[in-house]
Amino acid sequence: MSAKRVLMLVGDFVEDYEAIFPYQAMQMAGHHIDTASPGKESGSTVVTAIHDFEGFQTYTEKRGHNFPITIDWGLVDESTYDGLIIPGGRSPEFLQLDERVLEIVRKFFADNKPVASTCHGGLILAAAEVVEGRRCQAYPSCWRELAWAGAIWEEPTPGYDGVTADGNLVTAAAWPGNPAWMREFLKLLN
Repeated sequence: MSAKRVLMLVGDFVEDYEAIFPYQAMQMAGHHIDTASPGKESGSTVVTAIHDFEGFQTYTEKRGHNFPITIDWGLVDESTYDGLIIPGGRSPEFLQLDERVLEIVRKFFADNKPVASTCHGGLILAAAEVVEGRRCQAYPSCWRELAWAGAIWEEPTPGYDGVTADGNLVTAAAWPGNPAWMREFLKLLN
């Protein structure tokens, strides 16, 4: 297996487990991973958010870690990467408004390269208009945006630990699905 190059799109308040787990999983598998964020330079950081399911009507949120940015935003050339990871959390609310983010996502789909999205990352897929006719899941509050974009909604498992794979797209509902999510992404990447 040869090492692949993977790009991860992040922003402030990206979900902690959904950024750190795939970042380390790619390194563990021997792949190179770059993390990029609009307006950020290599060596800077974004703040993560830790979301947990504690029996309330929705998840709770706590401040997480400082997560490293490894490439200047202006230097991202999506054509040089073999796969794309879009973690969730609150950052997709902001990232979906950035036209350059949407261009990057569209290029991965146009080139049929592996894309992994979880949680609120589905907002970016919907905004990029790349999910029409595609089976996918995300955090349940995102289903309308995905349905409006033409996606075929797959109901997440009760523990949010499942995954949906459809062609080059691998989606999950939340961080409890990280193992299945990254397993399916690595199958496509390798």
